[in-house]
Amino acid sequence: MSYFSVPARWQIPTDAVRHSFTEMARDGIRGCEGIAMWLGRHEGDAAIITHVVRLRGPGIQKAPDRLLISADLVNDLTDVAIENKLTLIGQIHSHSAFCGTDLSEVDRCCGIAVPGYLSAVAPDFALRAGTTIEECGMHVFIPGQRWQRLSPQDVRQRISVVDGVLVPILVAGPDE
Repeated sequence: MSYFSVPARWQIPTDAVRHSFTEMARDGIRGCEGIAMWLGRHEGDAAIITHVVRLRGPGIQKAPDRLLISADLVNDLTDVAIENKLTLIGQIHSHSAFCGTDLSEVDRCCGIAVPGYLSAVAPDFALRAGTTIEECGMHVFIPGQRWQRLSPQDVRQRISVVDGVLVPILVAGPDE
């Protein structure tokens, strides 16, 4: 698989899902969108998530209906990936109960958009206990097609949530 290929499948450890929902819920409790970034590696036709990254500091602004990440914080995230010999695989962010799990217009036009990038959207500000990846909107950036939402069948076939893998948490930006 080349660096800019679209993976045929993604592997997400249950631990990464748990860490990500805990991170997003910190902001959801305040009525704001939250986010966690996913780093990992490519193996064959699969993207394997191995680390969760928390974004910190003034480079991230969170509101009920948007997230803004500065170029400086994206640079910090890139440095974290390089230092750990990892690749940015994707991210998960939350929307309110009123916004659903589709990508917003801002998500579509202003987010990270590289081939094969996975953008997941968690419902209800990530506050509903027991929410699964299958309940999230799973979107992939496809060259020439822009963002494509995976159908429920595609999610079942292409996204594997695996138990028994511990996932480290990294921080980009000044830690609190």
